[in-house]
Amino acid sequence: MPRFSVPQHELEKRISELQGRLQSSNADGAFLAQRTDIYYFSGRDDPDYMFVPSEGQASVFFLDKEVPNNKALAPYDTYFVTGPAGIRKALTSKHRVGRSRIGLELDVVSFLESGRYKDLFEDSEIFDVSPLILGQRAVKSLWELEVMRQAAGITAQVFEAIRSFIQPGMTEMELSAEAEAHAQVLGDSLIDIRVRDYKTEGYPWHVLSGPNGGMIGLLDSPASGKGTSAAFPCGASQKRIITHEPIMVDFTYSLGGYHIDETRMFSIGSMPEEAMRASEAAIEIHNHILEYVSPGIKAGDIFDYSVAKANRLGYGNTYLGPEGYQVSFVGHGIGAELIEWPLLAKGRDDVLEPGITFALEPKIVFEDRFIAGVESVVLVTETGCELISKVPVEVFIC
Repeated sequence: MPRFSVPQHELEKRISELQGRLQSSNADGAFLAQRTDIYYFSGRDDPDYMFVPSEGQASVFFLDKEVPNNKALAPYDTYFVTGPAGIRKALTSKHRVGRSRIGLELDVVSFLESGRYKDLFEDSEIFDVSPLILGQRAVKSLWELEVMRQAAGITAQVFEAIRSFIQPGMTEMELSAEAEAHAQVLGDSLIDIRVRDYKTEGYPWHVLSGPNGGMIGLLDSPASGKGTSAAFPCGASQKRIITHEPIMVDFTYSLGGYHIDETRMFSIGSMPEEAMRASEAAIEIHNHILEYVSPGIKAGDIFDYSVAKANRLGYGNTYLGPEGYQVSFVGHGIGAELIEWPLLAKGRDDVLEPGITFALEPKIVFEDRFIAGVESVVLVTETGCELISKVPVEVFIC
């Protein structure tokens, strides 16, 4: 059995919950085309499409290909079709799809694709099923949490290893490449960062040293960095790391289809006093939020709580970005994709509940000078929260 194969009982529970959500929405089924959603509900990444009826057995579809080990898809009905006509034939014969209410992932499928899918359900009402799916995926099962904890164990080793190979004179990209290679060896797997937004590209390392940490740019983030070229103008660059400068290491890792997103500050030799104070303030905000988080709290209230703390510490003008360029979030849900529900953002009404996981990332930015921040993955529990991250919440002096 492949590592991290999703247990059958886990898949059955996921299908059952989605069917309950469909029934509550007076929907007859969901037609899935997005890779992460298909993996989440089928346990495999290779089906081209999946249909989950509001009751009964789900179906998966493969276009123009034979797939070995088809038994791995049990108990789903498996169809090998040559095009949309084959899908429609299966849907009408098996699920009697006709005048129905069918959900599509309208947040991710293109206008052209949505038109094709609507043709499969020409007599049906179409609605956006993604909110139902993302709401379900936000709350993690015990199995999912165990995979995330294993991933966190690997990232803790990677951050510790950086102490030994970070050297003055190496570039940000060299540090990123060496750390990424180390992580892939430890996890014995490729780091595949998945993001839902079609305009966003996921990548593992965001290493910003000195003034590069204070650069605004492409990303909807407190700081973008310089990047390597006009084709990728964010993240690590060819800038050489020097002693006694603040270095932000932001690492996104995935294992078994689940993500961890963490940030720690480094310095080769002592860190300048101003940067150290800002780094310690970010940690103080981070820990202050952890004491506040509990089930029933709104995501937007966490954002407001963090801003109030930053103001009290004297960093209101530089918190979450340089003055005039501050972002309106302090964290994001995380799991099968890098950014999931809930967003810990201004005005968000999402209510925390046990099982929700999110990346908490308070950061302080001085434009064109440096960034100071910290980021950890957090689990909401019945009584409060706990860290999934295992990296020490501290400044790494090397």
